[in-house]
Amino acid sequence: MEKDESGGFGPRIRSTEAEEGVGLGSQSESQSQLSDTRHDVAGNGNGDDEAEVKTGDVQHFHQSGTTPSQGIMELNLHLGLRDEPSSSSSSSLITTALDTEKCDREHLQNKRSKVDSFPLDWGSHLDNEICYLSHTCEDVGLDDLSAAGGTMKDEGNDNITTALEDSEVLMDLTDDLLHKVFSFLDYMDLCQASMVCRQWRAASSHEDLWHYLNFENRQISMQQFEDICCRYPNATSVNIYNTPNMHSLVMKAISSLRNLEVLILGKGKIAETFFQALTDCHMLRSLTINDATLGNDIQEIPIYHDRLRLLQVVGCLIFSRVSIRCPQLETLSLKFSIIPELALNSPLLRDLDIASCHISDAAIQSAAISSPLLESLNISNCWGVCDETLRNIALTCRNLHVLHASHCPNISLVSVRLPMLTILKLHSCERITSASMAAIAHSSILEVLELGNSSVLTSVSLDLPRLKKIRLVHCRKFVDLNLRCSMLSSITVSNCPALQRINITSSTLKKLVLQKQEKLTTLALECQSLEEVDLTECVSLTDSISEVFSDGGGCPVLKSLVLNRCESLTAVGLCSSSLISLSLAGCHAITSLELKCPYLEQVSLDGCDHLERTSFVPVGLRSLNLGIFPKLNALDIEAPQMVSLELTGCGVLSEASINCPLLTSLDASFCSQLKDDCLLATTASCPVIESLVLMSCPSVGSDGLLSLRWLPNLTYLDLSYTFLVNLQPIFKSCLHLKVTYSSTSFLLLS
Repeated sequence: MEKDESGGFGPRIRSTEAEEGVGLGSQSESQSQLSDTRHDVAGNGNGDDEAEVKTGDVQHFHQSGTTPSQGIMELNLHLGLRDEPSSSSSSSLITTALDTEKCDREHLQNKRSKVDSFPLDWGSHLDNEICYLSHTCEDVGLDDLSAAGGTMKDEGNDNITTALEDSEVLMDLTDDLLHKVFSFLDYMDLCQASMVCRQWRAASSHEDLWHYLNFENRQISMQQFEDICCRYPNATSVNIYNTPNMHSLVMKAISSLRNLEVLILGKGKIAETFFQALTDCHMLRSLTINDATLGNDIQEIPIYHDRLRLLQVVGCLIFSRVSIRCPQLETLSLKFSIIPELALNSPLLRDLDIASCHISDAAIQSAAISSPLLESLNISNCWGVCDETLRNIALTCRNLHVLHASHCPNISLVSVRLPMLTILKLHSCERITSASMAAIAHSSILEVLELGNSSVLTSVSLDLPRLKKIRLVHCRKFVDLNLRCSMLSSITVSNCPALQRINITSSTLKKLVLQKQEKLTTLALECQSLEEVDLTECVSLTDSISEVFSDGGGCPVLKSLVLNRCESLTAVGLCSSSLISLSLAGCHAITSLELKCPYLEQVSLDGCDHLERTSFVPVGLRSLNLGIFPKLNALDIEAPQMVSLELTGCGVLSEASINCPLLTSLDASFCSQLKDDCLLATTASCPVIESLVLMSCPSVGSDGLLSLRWLPNLTYLDLSYTFLVNLQPIFKSCLHLKVTYSSTSFLLLS
């Protein structure tokens, strides 16, 4: 190491520009730029010798044909040697490098906090590191850190090298933070992350990230699987569904992974040796076998395990008798499987799912009776199950809460009693009739009831205090629904074309939707919490429906009512102190509308083209557009909050009482029958009108024109196509009038 011109020792750092041959002038210019940090490591003083210094895989720089005083050597920040220089120079250099590296590491450890576990306030730690990095960059200077990768200019001070190294290291994430981030990745992403750098490779291979080995639908060889099992012997979950050599892989997993708790396999043939080895997997808690072939060459498939809690054999083709003896088993699923015979000995079983399973009625009964703690039973699409089977199950499984018996054509439930039942689903059960409802009524704590696709069910009458949800779909002959269920919060009635009468009593129901019930004529509601009702296209509803939704009709807090396209309605009269929104769109037969709803804010009358008389006294509307109602002849409005009213096209409107003290805009265009007395009353009750359009109102005369003097805020007046010519009285009293259209001229007043 050669002493530089300033009298100090230091490493020479070669810039990126120097490597590319850019910015290097003559030999004297290079010596002048880099003289403060120059190293001379020529071993014996011979100018033909080459010196090389590196750390790790850093790129080496050789400059041949120069003297030792002219040589430029590239050094990594960690300082290491590969070739062998002279003994004296190399010894000095190695000692200096080791001391520098040791000091730097200690300096970094003092600056950088050590995190043993991932903290909850990791964001503050990251902010501290960023803050420290910004201060370091300020101390070094922006000129000292170039965007090309850390090129530095020598300032005669080796502290710059240490500061830059600190900055580069602090840019990295801590191992604990990487561990937390990587915990959200699957194993494919972890493999890709491992190729980024050595730190990421070490972090991504952490044992905690490889507890779940998921090789589903992957082409993995036996050697690869064996290597992974050896590398991560503490893995707790393995998924080898649809992998080549599945049986060999699962046998290897059982023998290698002593902490295995969850095992998923399928898509292949499983031999007898697997079930024999299963008992050696002592920590196993969950076993799932999907789409596999079992027992082709054996008489019995034994599934024995002392700690197994969940067993799923789904969609499997089984040729032999299945014997299950798992004293801790709580959940068993055999759905979509073909099982010739079943022997079950699991006294703690609580959930049994044999939906769409080809199994005998006797086997189902035997399996359920052997599980006295059974709480949930799914026998959907098991055609052999009958009422006798359910009666025997009900006698043993007194804690049965959930029963799925859809698509069971032999079930009627007439003689079955299930007092602890909370959920009952009976879709496409052809023998379910109105008599079955008496048996269901004995399930006093029933909460969910689903009935559907029944061609013989005609009526449902239930008094269940805890029923929360009922669903009736595709019941072709269903006529009468009577529910007295105080806890009812959801009701679905769809595609019941014969339904005529509905009577509902509930204190929690908030929304009722009964769309397209074409035969519905009678609706009685006692629902103290009902807020929304939608009866769209209930074309048989009569005018008596108004009483149901008025005050005293059983819906005291109703806010939204939709009666769109209820074409049998002719006269609607609502008196509600809670109604906010009303829609009568498409009700073509309505001729009379009377609303006494002081909080009504929205009303839709699109398509009510036969409307003749309307009364909005009082309402909370802020605006109203009556559109084109060619038959409307009487209008009465009392709306304290209304500011805009449009009566365009009401050609036969002759009686109009408008009491809107805040009204600022009135458009009565083409109201040819509107006379002076109506205009006089309107100007007296609406004194703040600013815009008035009376275009094509020939019945308005001079008396009506003089009444406009009571509108001091009038700024826009349209009297086009009228017989009014003299507007001087208006100009004298309406001092704010700016724009006026008359039959003969257009005036713009400023």
